[in-house]
Amino acid sequence: MEHTYSVAVSYGKDVGWISYDEDAKKAEVHLANEEGRRKAEDFLRQPLTLDVPHETLMDFTQETIDPQGDRASFELALTRLWEATQVHVDWSRPVEYVKTHPRYE
Repeated sequence: MEHTYSVAVSYGKDVGWISYDEDAKKAEVHLANEEGRRKAEDFLRQPLTLDVPHETLMDFTQETIDPQGDRASFELALTRLWEATQVHVDWSRPVEYVKTHPRYE
């Protein structure tokens, strides 16, 4: 059974979505803007090293994740997508809406 998670994204005046297939461990970027799509795809293909907090806000360890390794890693990588690519993740925008309205007017 296929388990797909999707979240809305935007880049410039274009909106789209990124879907993650949990069974295949694969993300697909659906964005009409070629530059934004390429940036997001490249980012999600690379291992991501980040500081992960533990018991206190001063207790961090560096961990490297595979953004497509599992859903938790995928979602964590999305929290860093904007800073690395300027592709904005719009967690609250319904994906069905962006499928029918692919541009800001």
